[in-house]
Amino acid sequence: MIKVAVLGYGTVGSGVVEVIESNNAEVSAKAGEEMHVSYILDLRDFPGDPYEDRVIHDFNVILNDPEVSVVCEVMGGVGAAYQFTKQLLEAGKSVCTSNKELVAKHGAELLEIARNKNCSYMFEASVGGGIPVIRPITKALTAEKIEKITAILNGTTNYILSKMEKEGAGYEETLKKAQELGYAERNPEADVEGHDACRKVAILSSLMTGKNVDAEKIYTEGITGISPADFDYARAAGMTIKLLATSEAVEDGRVLAMVAPALVSMGHPLAAVNDVYNGVFVKGNMLGDVMFYGRGAGKLPTASAVVSDVIDCARHIGRSSIICIWDREEAGLADVDESRKCFFVRAKASAREKAEEIFPGCRFVECGRAEDCGFMTAEMSEKEFKEKSSAMGDGILCRIRLA
Repeated sequence: MIKVAVLGYGTVGSGVVEVIESNNAEVSAKAGEEMHVSYILDLRDFPGDPYEDRVIHDFNVILNDPEVSVVCEVMGGVGAAYQFTKQLLEAGKSVCTSNKELVAKHGAELLEIARNKNCSYMFEASVGGGIPVIRPITKALTAEKIEKITAILNGTTNYILSKMEKEGAGYEETLKKAQELGYAERNPEADVEGHDACRKVAILSSLMTGKNVDAEKIYTEGITGISPADFDYARAAGMTIKLLATSEAVEDGRVLAMVAPALVSMGHPLAAVNDVYNGVFVKGNMLGDVMFYGRGAGKLPTASAVVSDVIDCARHIGRSSIICIWDREEAGLADVDESRKCFFVRAKASAREKAEEIFPGCRFVECGRAEDCGFMTAEMSEKEFKEKSSAMGDGILCRIRLA
């Protein structure tokens, strides 16, 4: 029997237990041995819960039980989750997680410990939730040199932007609706300011480069400045607006990583990724383009991905089944100022002539609005755009990069 412990009995943790128990025959058959959830660690009690008899409050019970071989860390955060994960791996127990913050910050260290202790540290659910992304990149695409990853990695922001586009509602109104539906937290900062997507693209960038990419050093913007007016212009230009997380290999082995809203052509596959769905668009040097699409969050989709890792670990008890590794050495991050893009600019109507002077060759987009104007610039570096924008004074209302 494979004894499994679950750390954290929140949304994902309860989902993990539900998947293992509801699909026990299938899960056990695929693991090659009967699988049983023996412990559920949480600070709270759950009277009336069907699994309340398995809830414990002392982590050491799990750590010191030699029969527990696989542990699911679904607590979140980098405090206790980090300490517990490190102790479990050092004890030779495999750990599966959905904790993108922990993987992004300490993944290199924890992977190294797991490899040295002949156990596994697996995190399929940390990037795409229920979307298989880690395994395809590290197994199916092992012959590829990944050149670029462009992704929608946060269901909350994608839902908000999709609703703003379809209904013409403002950001605040749409955020409130997302909170009412449970798609956004009471404090939505991690999502709407881009931090969640940043951690996820840091993990993908580390896989792509084989070196550690520090999420705190990735240029990140959120969606709080996007307005219905921006969608009016995007629609007139045959485009939409998405919060994109990108990572691209550049010269000298460096990587250019960024999270920011972008105008996406309606012909691009990511333009069709709406509501709470996520999409990961990968470009390999031999294969070309491939895309992964599905629900990037949610109780059961995320739990399903965690349990797929549990099954993999169960098949490799006593040896490491790690499918990816990256060095603790930091990858070189290119300065965003060096990147070259076209920009969409929404400016005051009175600034139109000045825009034509400062951005020669810019193409205006007409959408029937009299109170402002919108135009697309020629391709230029971020540094050059900042300099030109400064010359516009207070004439610029918004700018969005083109994907």
